[in-house]
Amino acid sequence: MNTGQHTRQMTELGRAEALRLLGSVELGRIVFTADALPAIRPVNHILDDGDVIIRSHTGAALTSSINAVVAYEADDIDPDTHIGWSVVVTGIARKVTDPDAIARYEQLLTPWADQHMDQVLRIHPEFITGFTLTDGTVGR
Repeated sequence: MNTGQHTRQMTELGRAEALRLLGSVELGRIVFTADALPAIRPVNHILDDGDVIIRSHTGAALTSSINAVVAYEADDIDPDTHIGWSVVVTGIARKVTDPDAIARYEQLLTPWADQHMDQVLRIHPEFITGFTLTDGTVGR
């Protein structure tokens, strides 16, 4: 007899699959320290050779994260079924200074906020964690 009870199964992702999923979405959240407190900002991103690229502006709280350890999280979890995935990368946020790279990223990554973004940050993932949530059926 099948009771049809639904459960969620969590499966850890490997590095390559986590990066593939991260590259499949545009929006994530950067976690950094501002005034000795944790701060989180939603930002859009692209992946470039496995690195997370985001844009910001001079004076933003986010610029305090330059040369500091940050985490970047993105996910795609259905609010109704609770099925999907989540990925977190941890690394040092570095300011991109090469003018050619900056010009390229300005073409590839248009910020969602309507303001001048004069900073480009690159996060090289030192650590990557991620999981998928899938639907499993437990029955007797």
